[in-house]
Amino acid sequence: MRHSGEIIIHFAFASIIIFCLVSCQTEDPDKRIKQIEPGKAAAIAKSIEATVSPQIAAGFTLKLWGIDSLVADPVAIDIDDHGRIYYTRTNRQKNSEFDIRGHQDWEIESIQLQSIEDKRAFLHRILSPENSNKNLWLADLNGDGSHDWKDLTIEKEHVYRVEDISGDGVADKSQLVVEDFHDEVTDAAGGILKHGNDLFVDIGPDMWRIQENKDGLAEKITSISHGYGIHVGFSGHGMSGIEVGPEGKIYWQIGDIGFNGVGSDGKKWEHPNSGVVVRSNPDGSDFEVFAYGNRNTHEFVFDEYGNLISEDNDGDHPGESERLVYIVNGADIGWRTNWQFGKYGDPDNNSYKVWMDEKMYVPRFEGQPAYILPTIKNFVNGPTGMLQPRHRIK
Repeated sequence: MRHSGEIIIHFAFASIIIFCLVSCQTEDPDKRIKQIEPGKAAAIAKSIEATVSPQIAAGFTLKLWGIDSLVADPVAIDIDDHGRIYYTRTNRQKNSEFDIRGHQDWEIESIQLQSIEDKRAFLHRILSPENSNKNLWLADLNGDGSHDWKDLTIEKEHVYRVEDISGDGVADKSQLVVEDFHDEVTDAAGGILKHGNDLFVDIGPDMWRIQENKDGLAEKITSISHGYGIHVGFSGHGMSGIEVGPEGKIYWQIGDIGFNGVGSDGKKWEHPNSGVVVRSNPDGSDFEVFAYGNRNTHEFVFDEYGNLISEDNDGDHPGESERLVYIVNGADIGWRTNWQFGKYGDPDNNSYKVWMDEKMYVPRFEGQPAYILPTIKNFVNGPTGMLQPRHRIK
């Protein structure tokens, strides 16, 4: 075996919907288990594979491992030491997590928010019961006749574990491990990591450490870090990407809806107007902001030398493109969230665009602002994840 030296970039793609007849699965209502009879999942997967002709790069093969009778709308995935897949599914994104582009009247106030409690107070005021008739666009999820912030506390995020218990190479069992996370300021579940006996899930405003019981269900859920998602910003700019670093610390990140939090030692870390990459020990101790200034990174990888590399989506300005970024400790990647909004709300009076006019989105050149760490390379639009293969079998 030898190191491949390759990075695989993932992009958003259309899903193939696969249905399984009810007769081929059983469900335990208490533990939320779905299980397909031995051999049937493999047969269904084989029949689906026969109907598609995917285009893939030389040297790769593509197999259907989990049909959507067992896997539905995964956002983030991770594989444990036993070959089981854990994945998050968001239920809050449609009704309970907002995109500022649909609420442009919130822009000025939102950009002034400096903490999660500021955000909570903002939502309580804007979406108060007294304003119900102004907010009929908000679904009355709790059925109390009022369209208010309390409706943001109903939808919960899910974490599932999927496995191949028959050993035929196709998943045949799915179990709901966690159904939780539904505070009015809760974001979407964007990242997951199975590390040892712990499951880490990042769902703003917290990084959660989850311990499972003997039945594989969540037994203890603890926040090891709080303060992520200060602003109502672009949907999908929340927490994502969790990895174990070369020194054994846990690394994670959030996009430009910002971070304002306190480490276990009491030290304040305030970056409300940019994304951050942070790290800590698995118990939350020795916390620090590793780098900041990212706009919308989703995942990152460590190469064989311990270097941290990520993708970062662009600012949506004409002529710009996404970036591959090299992240070092203390780096400022250069982006600030307030540069986003002028072209939407007041384009005529916001013709000067710092990010574009000073070419902060391109690789290093003479005269570039010296305080930022330049991008490695501009890339095609839409990257949402990365993978660094550790070895290739020859």
